[in-house]
Amino acid sequence: EEALRSIFRESPTLIVAHCEDSARINANLERIQKVSPSRGDLEGSLHPLIRDHEACFRSSSLAVRLAREEGARLHVAHISTARELELFNPNDDRITAEACVPHLLFTDKDYATLGARIKCNPAIKTEADRAALRKALTDGRIRTIATDHAPHLLSEKQGGCLKAMSGMPIVQFSLPAMLSLVDEGVLGIERLVELMCHNPARLYGIKERGFIREGYHADLVLVRRKPWTLAKDCVESLCGWSPLEGRTFGWQVEKTWVNGNLVWDGSSFPLPPSGESVGFGR
Repeated sequence: EEALRSIFRESPTLIVAHCEDSARINANLERIQKVSPSRGDLEGSLHPLIRDHEACFRSSSLAVRLAREEGARLHVAHISTARELELFNPNDDRITAEACVPHLLFTDKDYATLGARIKCNPAIKTEADRAALRKALTDGRIRTIATDHAPHLLSEKQGGCLKAMSGMPIVQFSLPAMLSLVDEGVLGIERLVELMCHNPARLYGIKERGFIREGYHADLVLVRRKPWTLAKDCVESLCGWSPLEGRTFGWQVEKTWVNGNLVWDGSSFPLPPSGESVGFGR
């Protein structure tokens, strides 16, 4: 703990933490392996029992405590449990939290059909946890939505919770997926823009991005209401698959601009890559 404390005491800038307690995870794994009939891999549905609620809470609560005691600026990435949300105050701008698209969409019931395709760290947890995360989008305890995009090949996602790689491709369809929450009444579209655009730019000190303002980089997306079902041939990522295949969304991305350049016209990438270095300020 003292090594961690020194980081929280001395860091001149934002600390972003992935919070899971390794000792708890290892103990859970050892216990489950002792009673499992399998001598090798374990089924994907056991992932949230290995990387369980307590592993998340122990680590998040430690990080929050150290940040408060040392006056550090802390942002806890990909919160996955209802209990962790109790650690955050919507009026405290120095200790904040993020939710990721997978934890806002999936529950542990989805392991039955998707298996290790939705294996990620922290693990997808219960329906009650998902409901709490969704509620926190509007009450201020969640400040940003991220994707935790990890485009593993489907071959790397084969097996159970020990052999399959952690993470999934999310970024391409993250906006239509989150707009589906708007349609469900989970949050308003203005709040969604704040969570996915404004707040990340503010939090990380990203210069001249995240807002539509004169003099800012024109990073824009045009969406329209158009029901469509995600098929495999919609996937542009080189990994060639999405855990959202088969889902129907009510919004479609029609055009995307980066630095003022049209990079997606609804069916193709019309220009060579036109990215620029992202500037940060403190």
